[in-house]
This record gives sequence, structure tokens and C-alpha cells, in this order.
Amino acid sequence: MSRGGSGNRVGRQRVRTARGRSSQSVRWLERQLNDPYVKRAKAEGYRSRAAYKLIELDEKFGFLKGSRRIVDLGIAPGGWSQVVRRKLPNAAIVGIDLLPVDPIEGVAILQMDFMEDAAPDRLVEGLGGAPDLVLSDMAANTVGHPQTDALRTMALVEAAFDFACETLEPGGAFVGKVFAGGADSALVAAMKRRFATVKHAKPPASRKGSVEWYVVAQGFKGRDQV
Repeated sequence: MSRGGSGNRVGRQRVRTARGRSSQSVRWLERQLNDPYVKRAKAEGYRSRAAYKLIELDEKFGFLKGSRRIVDLGIAPGGWSQVVRRKLPNAAIVGIDLLPVDPIEGVAILQMDFMEDAAPDRLVEGLGGAPDLVLSDMAANTVGHPQTDALRTMALVEAAFDFACETLEPGGAFVGKVFAGGADSALVAAMKRRFATVKHAKPPASRKGSVEWYVVAQGFKGRDQV
């Protein structure tokens, strides 16, 4: 840890380059050590800094208020469901992810591929009814080619949106991760046909260098609306 320039102020922490540790991993560790959201997450018991993205989005759009049944797509490591559980202790919450996720009290967790045919029915069964809020923080594993990465993540957003349209209660909401530039025009047009409002936002907790944005669609018009 480096000393501050004056008084009791603590300066930026630096990580020494160790044998077998790449410069990239050193930069990542330094960013984690000096990230105020990482420190806050540890202090407040959240599993990841991503929890504050949901908190900030909800402060702006208020989609959690009144929600009773929530689906968390791409739940790992569980920060978003932790936020929902704290804000809505009596709500039913079901999450799904390919990765294993440590248990969260009051949250049903499915370890399976959301793209499997059986996944939508399993999620609705776990809730005990239709959701009124679908959250998706899913993103495809990156391959290092920006256009390919964006297309793969957009495919997940479209699948999450289709799931929302097939299962949401009227008046419900959908929140999904997209890449810089937001959802493509065709998807936005489809969302506007099915929801009363569609907005894009980049919460302050999303790192400045990150290409992620979120689309927030509220006021679902119903499954029979086109």
C-alpha cells in the first residue's frame, strides 16, 4: 500500500508484479483494490459490485416497487438477487445461470443453460406463477472481436426479451444488459410495441471503460399485444 501525500489520506494501492503474474492480471488487481464499489460491496455484504448497477437503475426507474415475482437471468454470482431480496423480502425470486451459485436465502437457483428449451417452464414453475419483473445481466463470453462479442450478447438479450414477452404479467418490466449503442433498432421497435416505455441507461456503477449499457422496458402491454 502506498502512503498518502499528506495527513492520514491513503493513496492508490499498487500490486507488485510477481513471478507468473501477467501485467494484465496486475492491472486487474489494482483496479479491484482501488474500486470504491468493490470496497462498498464487501462492506455491505454484496457478492459483487454489480449490485450497485441494479440499485442505481432502480433509483432512476423504480421497477422494483410492487414487484412480487422476479426472474434473474444470469444470476451468478448473485448480487442482483441479493438486492432484490433486501428490497423485497416477501417476493418470490428465481435465478438461472450456467455457473454454480452459492445459495441465497429466499432465492431459488437453477444451474442450467437459459437457452435450453426446458428453462422457461422451469423458471415459471419455480416462481409459482408469471413474473412481473424479468432481469437479465447475461453477457456472452467474449472472444476479443468486438462485433462478434456484441452480436453474441445481443442474441442473449433477444432471448431474454422473448422470454419476458411470453411470461410477464401485464404492467410488468424487463431490464437487460446490452452493449454500447444500446439494443439495435429492430429490437427497440419490438420493445416499444410491447411496453409503454423503453429507455437506455448506463448506471454510474458501470465502469467508464465498459461498453455495457442497460435497456429498461416498463409497462408490459400483455401477451396478446403486437
